Amino acid sequence: QVQLVESGGGLVQAGGSLRLSCAASGRTFSRYGMGWFRQAPGKERELVAGISSSGSGTYYTDSVKGRFTISRDNAKNTVYLQMSSLKPEDTAVYYCAAGTSAAVLTSYAYWGQGTQVTVSS
Repeated sequence: QVQLVESGGGLVQAGGSLRLSCAASGRTFSRYGMGWFRQAPGKERELVAGISSSGSGTYYTDSVKGRFTISRDNAKNTVYLQMSSLKPEDTAVYYCAAGTSAAVLTSYAYWGQGTQVTVSS
């Protein structure tokens, strides 16, 4: 069982930056692939970025490549999402999730409560 708590969301102007953090409970964090998802009003939840259990492999959806960076610190049971050059279309609730494989959407079994990111134009 893994419990996830996100933090770091907020209101930022376009072009600005935010860093999201996701703290995980339990001693098995390093076994899980981790992902950051987002869901905007009226849209489906999408995988924004994923990272393998060791941190050696990462994935980004095309719309955030070059702007977002996912990382993890297994010693601190924490995964991060550094977001730069933010755009109004990045506005969404961002969720942290843990799964047996970061690359397999259906493997994500544990979810945080979400944190709101709002980018003003």
